[in-house]
Amino acid sequence: MSRIGKAPIVIDDKVQVTVSPANEVTVKGVKSSLSFKLRPEVAAKVDGKKLVLLRTSESKNSRSLHGLYRALLQNAMIGLSKGFTRILELQGVGYRATVAGRKLELSLGFSHPVIFDIPEGIEIKVEKQTIISITGADNGLVGQVAAIIRGFRPPEPYLGKGVRYQGEKIRRKAGKSAGK
Repeated sequence: MSRIGKAPIVIDDKVQVTVSPANEVTVKGVKSSLSFKLRPEVAAKVDGKKLVLLRTSESKNSRSLHGLYRALLQNAMIGLSKGFTRILELQGVGYRATVAGRKLELSLGFSHPVIFDIPEGIEIKVEKQTIISITGADNGLVGQVAAIIRGFRPPEPYLGKGVRYQGEKIRRKAGKSAGK
């Protein structure tokens, strides 16, 4: 049995879980809801204050899906009760960010500003013009948005300028050495 999949998911008081007969699990929180359509190899049932996932067969595919869906549903519980946050830092002279409505405007040393449309379910705050805080209930979406923003100007290895995750260590290279 999957070590991850066999562990029950404890349902938080702030979260409501429903399992439909079509094998779809809906997790509703205070602000939003997330829904997962389970494959036929995995079934879900609510047992009091716990959500339990069961396998219908012992194939390798169903064993891997068992752990996957358990992790996805656990992340949904955490996201809808506490939320997920990723923090990005802008490093470089003149690099700054501003939020106007549902758009994030970045000045990253290009001749033009980079404008990013903020997707639904994501909230972006800018502190001190160089720190971007990305928050949301869906862990995958929060990480994807952070990766897209970082991809506009990844940190470069010589001066370290660019967009980086908070606490990310950049391996620095030595520049040109002086000629003889």
